Amino acid sequence: MDVGLTVGDSLDRLERTIDGYDFAEFSIGEGTDPTDVDTERLESTLAAADADLCVHLPFKQDVVTPVPEINDAIRDYQTRLLEWAGSAGAQKAVLHGTARNPHDTDLRPMFAEQLAAIDDAAADAGVELVVENVGHQARGLQLTVLGDLARETGTSVCFDVGHAYMEDGDDGVDRFCSRYGDLVSHLHVHDARSRGDTHIPIGAGEIDYGVVTDHLAGFDGTVALEVFTDDLDLLDDTARRATAALETSPADD
Repeated sequence: MDVGLTVGDSLDRLERTIDGYDFAEFSIGEGTDPTDVDTERLESTLAAADADLCVHLPFKQDVVTPVPEINDAIRDYQTRLLEWAGSAGAQKAVLHGTARNPHDTDLRPMFAEQLAAIDDAAADAGVELVVENVGHQARGLQLTVLGDLARETGTSVCFDVGHAYMEDGDDGVDRFCSRYGDLVSHLHVHDARSRGDTHIPIGAGEIDYGVVTDHLAGFDGTVALEVFTDDLDLLDDTARRATAALETSPADD
């Protein structure tokens, strides 16, 4: 299991926080031309820390709309970003599981087609695509719908524990992990509170990480701390808590 940090699109934050972690998850902003990223600085910072790279594709970009021409452009856009990610040595690329109207069941077959095409583009670039659950957001597909479509298309999942909690509490975390845990290659870990606080250090919120242990103990993928702070002590504490939850085996109980 490799433990890393999300750093947004900030190379300054990367430099301040990456030491001691296995990888950084670097975000590409919507509308950003990735060739404008200081790739030399990105790569040298990671090399100095002996850390790998993952990327997060633009947060607000829908995967599918009802308009075929727009869908074609989305695939072209994501393909261009994935090609850059591959050239920068990224191992994984996170894609939000969104649709223009996630409640429109007619869009789901089109979502599957789009997801499969973007997954193919990632593979061509030498990057593993991982689709992330964002069902608590207005355009996010619901947990079970996302899991079913990921399984149908053979796409790996970035399971965001906090997002699942915001969508349906600890029951949502339990349900997704029990049904789709075998698809999870990448995790976003943080804590959350039902009143709306999220991306806070583990232990500061309400999530029962014992539910995660029940299903994902012995996890051997990548784990990104998605805690919105540069406080190194808080980040390190969250890393320890996440590692303890995920390395625990049933025999240890």
